[in-house]
Amino acid sequence: MKSTVKFIVFFIVSAILVAADQITKIAAAHFLKGKDPFVIIPGVLEFRYLENRGMAWGMMQGAGIFFIILTCAILTAVIFFMVRLPYKKRFYPLIAFAAQLFAGGIGNLIDRVGLKYVRDFIYVKAINFPIFNVADVCVTCAISLLVILIIFVYREKDYEQLKSGKEKS
Repeated sequence: MKSTVKFIVFFIVSAILVAADQITKIAAAHFLKGKDPFVIIPGVLEFRYLENRGMAWGMMQGAGIFFIILTCAILTAVIFFMVRLPYKKRFYPLIAFAAQLFAGGIGNLIDRVGLKYVRDFIYVKAINFPIFNVADVCVTCAISLLVILIIFVYREKDYEQLKSGKEKS
Protein backbone atom coordinates (compact mmCIF):
# COMPACT_ATOMS: atom_id res chain seq x y z
CA MET A 1 0.00 0.00 0.00
CA LYS A 2 2.78 2.44 0.93
CA SER A 3 4.47 1.87 -2.42
CA THR A 4 1.20 2.64 -4.20
CA VAL A 5 0.83 5.94 -2.32
CA LYS A 6 4.42 6.84 -3.16
CA PHE A 7 3.78 6.33 -6.88
CA ILE A 8 0.41 8.09 -6.82
CA VAL A 9 2.03 11.17 -5.27
CA PHE A 10 4.95 10.93 -7.70
CA PHE A 11 2.73 10.72 -10.78
CA ILE A 12 0.26 13.40 -9.62
CA VAL A 13 3.06 15.89 -8.94
CA SER A 14 4.71 14.97 -12.26
CA ALA A 15 1.44 15.33 -14.18
CA ILE A 16 0.71 18.77 -12.68
CA LEU A 17 4.20 20.00 -13.56
CA VAL A 18 4.08 18.57 -17.10
CA ALA A 19 0.68 20.21 -17.61
CA ALA A 20 2.05 23.55 -16.37
CA ASP A 21 5.03 23.20 -18.70
CA GLN A 22 2.96 22.32 -21.76
CA ILE A 23 0.30 24.97 -21.12
CA THR A 24 2.92 27.71 -20.74
CA LYS A 25 4.73 26.53 -23.89
CA ILE A 26 1.49 26.55 -25.88
CA ALA A 27 0.71 30.05 -24.58
CA ALA A 28 4.24 31.23 -25.37
CA ALA A 29 4.02 29.92 -28.93
CA HIS A 30 0.58 31.49 -29.39
CA PHE A 31 1.30 34.90 -27.89
CA LEU A 32 5.04 35.37 -28.45
CA LYS A 33 6.08 33.59 -31.65
CA GLY A 34 7.07 36.13 -34.29
CA LYS A 35 6.43 39.05 -31.92
CA ASP A 36 8.53 41.41 -29.84
CA PRO A 37 9.41 40.19 -26.33
CA PHE A 38 6.82 40.73 -23.60
CA VAL A 39 8.59 42.73 -20.88
CA ILE A 40 7.69 41.74 -17.32
CA ILE A 41 10.31 43.84 -15.48
CA PRO A 42 12.20 46.24 -17.78
CA GLY A 43 15.86 45.32 -18.09
CA VAL A 44 15.37 42.28 -15.85
CA LEU A 45 12.78 39.73 -17.01
CA GLU A 46 10.90 39.18 -20.23
CA PHE A 47 9.11 36.49 -22.20
CA ARG A 48 10.78 35.89 -25.56
CA TYR A 49 9.91 32.90 -27.77
CA LEU A 50 12.74 30.63 -28.96
CA GLU A 51 12.74 27.24 -30.67
CA ASN A 52 15.77 25.45 -29.23
CA ARG A 53 17.07 22.50 -31.24
CA GLY A 54 19.96 21.98 -28.86
CA MET A 55 20.38 21.82 -25.12
CA ALA A 56 21.15 24.51 -22.54
CA TRP A 57 22.77 27.61 -24.02
CA GLY A 58 21.92 26.22 -27.48
CA MET A 59 24.79 23.74 -27.37
CA MET A 60 24.76 20.63 -29.57
CA GLN A 61 22.23 21.99 -32.07
CA GLY A 62 20.58 19.27 -34.14
CA ALA A 63 21.43 16.39 -31.78
CA GLY A 64 17.74 15.61 -31.18
CA ILE A 65 18.03 11.81 -31.30
CA PHE A 66 20.86 11.92 -28.76
CA PHE A 67 18.73 14.07 -26.42
CA ILE A 68 15.74 11.76 -26.81
CA ILE A 69 17.84 8.69 -25.94
CA LEU A 70 19.55 10.48 -23.03
CA THR A 71 16.22 11.71 -21.65
CA CYS A 72 14.69 8.23 -21.87
CA ALA A 73 17.68 6.80 -19.99
CA ILE A 74 17.36 9.43 -17.25
CA LEU A 75 13.59 8.90 -16.97
CA THR A 76 14.19 5.15 -16.65
CA ALA A 77 16.76 5.80 -13.91
CA VAL A 78 14.25 8.01 -12.05
CA ILE A 79 11.60 5.27 -12.16
CA PHE A 80 14.16 2.69 -10.99
CA PHE A 81 15.11 5.06 -8.15
CA MET A 82 11.45 5.46 -7.18
CA VAL A 83 10.94 1.68 -7.08
CA ARG A 84 13.85 1.33 -4.66
CA LEU A 85 13.07 4.41 -2.56
CA PRO A 86 11.65 3.48 0.85
CA TYR A 87 8.35 5.22 1.63
CA LYS A 88 9.45 7.00 4.80
CA LYS A 89 8.91 10.57 5.93
CA ARG A 90 12.66 11.17 5.77
CA PHE A 91 12.63 10.49 2.02
CA TYR A 92 9.50 12.48 1.09
CA PRO A 93 11.63 15.30 -0.37
CA LEU A 94 13.25 12.77 -2.70
CA ILE A 95 9.81 11.79 -4.04
CA ALA A 96 9.09 15.45 -4.79
CA PHE A 97 12.47 16.04 -6.42
CA ALA A 98 12.21 12.84 -8.46
CA ALA A 99 8.77 13.98 -9.64
CA GLN A 100 10.19 17.38 -10.62
CA LEU A 101 13.08 15.79 -12.52
CA PHE A 102 10.73 13.34 -14.23
CA ALA A 103 8.29 16.11 -15.18
CA GLY A 104 11.03 18.29 -16.60
CA GLY A 105 12.34 15.42 -18.68
CA ILE A 106 8.86 14.49 -19.94
CA GLY A 107 7.99 18.14 -20.70
CA ASN A 108 11.01 18.66 -22.94
CA LEU A 109 10.75 15.13 -24.38
CA ILE A 110 7.21 15.89 -25.56
CA ASP A 111 8.60 18.87 -27.47
CA ARG A 112 11.61 17.05 -28.89
CA VAL A 113 9.55 14.11 -30.15
CA GLY A 114 6.52 16.08 -31.32
CA LEU A 115 8.13 19.25 -32.65
CA LYS A 116 11.84 18.37 -33.09
CA TYR A 117 12.72 21.36 -30.87
CA VAL A 118 12.02 22.65 -27.35
CA ARG A 119 9.96 25.80 -26.84
CA ASP A 120 11.76 28.23 -24.53
CA PHE A 121 10.39 31.61 -23.49
CA ILE A 122 11.65 32.87 -20.10
CA TYR A 123 14.55 35.29 -20.42
CA VAL A 124 16.41 36.86 -17.49
CA LYS A 125 17.77 39.88 -19.32
CA ALA A 126 19.56 41.34 -16.29
CA ILE A 127 22.21 38.62 -16.45
CA ASN A 128 21.73 37.66 -20.11
CA PHE A 129 20.82 34.14 -19.00
CA PRO A 130 19.86 31.71 -21.77
CA ILE A 131 16.14 31.50 -22.53
CA PHE A 132 14.47 28.59 -20.71
CA ASN A 133 11.06 27.06 -19.88
CA VAL A 134 9.12 25.54 -16.97
CA ALA A 135 10.55 22.04 -17.62
CA ASP A 136 14.06 23.47 -17.34
CA VAL A 137 13.11 25.09 -14.03
CA CYS A 138 11.83 21.72 -12.77
CA VAL A 139 15.06 19.93 -13.69
CA THR A 140 17.34 22.67 -12.34
CA CYS A 141 15.46 23.00 -9.04
CA ALA A 142 15.27 19.23 -8.53
CA ILE A 143 18.99 18.73 -9.08
CA SER A 144 19.98 21.78 -7.02
CA LEU A 145 17.80 20.78 -4.08
CA LEU A 146 18.99 17.18 -4.32
CA VAL A 147 22.61 18.34 -4.08
CA ILE A 148 21.72 20.39 -0.99
CA LEU A 149 20.08 17.33 0.61
CA ILE A 150 23.07 15.14 -0.20
CA ILE A 151 25.52 17.63 1.29
CA PHE A 152 23.60 18.85 4.33
CA VAL A 153 20.82 16.43 5.28
CA TYR A 154 21.30 12.79 4.37
CA ARG A 155 23.89 10.68 6.14
CA GLU A 156 25.54 7.30 5.57
CA LYS A 157 22.64 5.32 7.11
CA ASP A 158 20.26 7.02 4.64
CA TYR A 159 22.45 6.02 1.70
CA GLU A 160 22.53 2.44 2.96
CA GLN A 161 18.72 2.42 3.06
CA LEU A 162 18.54 3.83 -0.46
CA LYS A 163 21.08 1.28 -1.70
CA SER A 164 19.24 -1.65 -0.15
CA GLY A 165 15.79 -0.34 -1.01
CA LYS A 166 14.56 -1.56 2.37
CA GLU A 167 13.12 0.36 5.25
CA LYS A 168 15.10 0.41 8.48
CA SER A 169 14.11 1.88 11.80
